[in-house]
Amino acid sequence: MIETQIRKRGVSSPRVLEALASVPRHKFVPEKFREFAYADKPLPIGEGQTISQPYMVAAMTDALELAGPERVLEIGTGSGYQAAVLSLLAREVLSVENHTTLALAAQERLTALGYANVHVHNGDGSAGLTDAAPYDAILVTAGAPEIPQALASQLREGGRIVIPVGDTENQKLMQGMLEYGKLKSRALFDCRFVPLVGRYGWRQCDQKLL
Repeated sequence: MIETQIRKRGVSSPRVLEALASVPRHKFVPEKFREFAYADKPLPIGEGQTISQPYMVAAMTDALELAGPERVLEIGTGSGYQAAVLSLLAREVLSVENHTTLALAAQERLTALGYANVHVHNGDGSAGLTDAAPYDAILVTAGAPEIPQALASQLREGGRIVIPVGDTENQKLMQGMLEYGKLKSRALFDCRFVPLVGRYGWRQCDQKLL
């Protein structure tokens, strides 16, 4: 997985590659899909959500440019796989999941596997987690129509946000950095994620119209 799907596509950070190699991806995939756990594709995890393909996890993690002492906010816990990877690269990871069943299962799974610096919260991820802000980095694992100001406002100066932006079918992965109080962003590559549903993302009625 590391050599054929990730390194050959340009992710070369030793820390990111080591983290991906360390996390047992099959532990975060439903039993019936475990034979495909390391395949080059996303997989269903329930509630209409997916675990991203290994390359996407690596590329998004790499774009955060983590050095180790950061506090990271993740939006969209899913099965907890991305949070586990981040936990090996940052001091603390706070993750918000909209689906209660996924949030509870992810926290139980992460705790059982020893990822003690990850804390999962159930709620509207598009609004972030203001009580614990500011953050050094924010990673959003669902597509939004734009970078939510509610999330950007929770970055500390110099902080980074990585988020898919576009319509509900196709997005561009954006990397934003807060410099002198203003968010400067750039597009990295095309991608496709499930919609970010919430007050500052897509509403249920928006999805039906599109």
